[in-house]
Amino acid sequence: MEFQDEAYVLSARAFGETGAIVEFLTANHGRYAAHVAGGASRRIKPFLQAGARALIQYRARVSEQLGAVSLEPVGEGPSALFDDPLALAGLSAAASVASAALPEREPHPGAFLAFEALSEALAFPDIWPAVYVRFEAGLLEHLGFGLDLSKCAVTGQLDDLIYVSPRTGRAVSRGAGEPYKDRLLSLPPFMLSSQSRLSSGDVGAGLALTAHFLEAFVFGPLNRPLPPARFWLIDKLTDAQRL
Repeated sequence: MEFQDEAYVLSARAFGETGAIVEFLTANHGRYAAHVAGGASRRIKPFLQAGARALIQYRARVSEQLGAVSLEPVGEGPSALFDDPLALAGLSAAASVASAALPEREPHPGAFLAFEALSEALAFPDIWPAVYVRFEAGLLEHLGFGLDLSKCAVTGQLDDLIYVSPRTGRAVSRGAGEPYKDRLLSLPPFMLSSQSRLSSGDVGAGLALTAHFLEAFVFGPLNRPLPPARFWLIDKLTDAQRL
């Protein structure tokens, strides 16, 4: 088995004296783990940080085996964010969530594009936290658990949608949700339109929303918690008063 693809590094761990087992999110083949010879070396290790982009060549004698990858770095990757610890925390959280949520070896080109969009947005401090929330919502959609924010689940109206049902993931309007607002999740406006301005509390509400459905539909059934890197990101955003 052999293929060439664009990929982002999701994680890497040492293997043997000089190698590494690296997990990639590829553009056309999904999440793949592979051995990278020399991955622990000073020359290659910087290109195996979470969020680094590369063109990879994957080879395996049979499809069931752990294959080997040779790679060619693309762009600056995480090194461009070394002066921005908060953005690095966002990149690490996205890689951890994608690694834990996406099934192995199943094509998810939309997830790759969402990761790409987030990576590019990290250069813009004012907007990337909202893009991160949309990234997690996109993962839910690609896994078959997308939120239905198109209209009110109760009345069918298209405007004044400010809640989401924690059971169905469907939007609820202000009027229909008012009697039950303590049991509903908040829906920040930026999740309805990328043109909406961010207000205080919007990113926090978005993260709470995606966390609920990631736990309910993805990590809960697998008996796994949300990745620690995601909690670390929330702590960093809280400290920076960005929620």
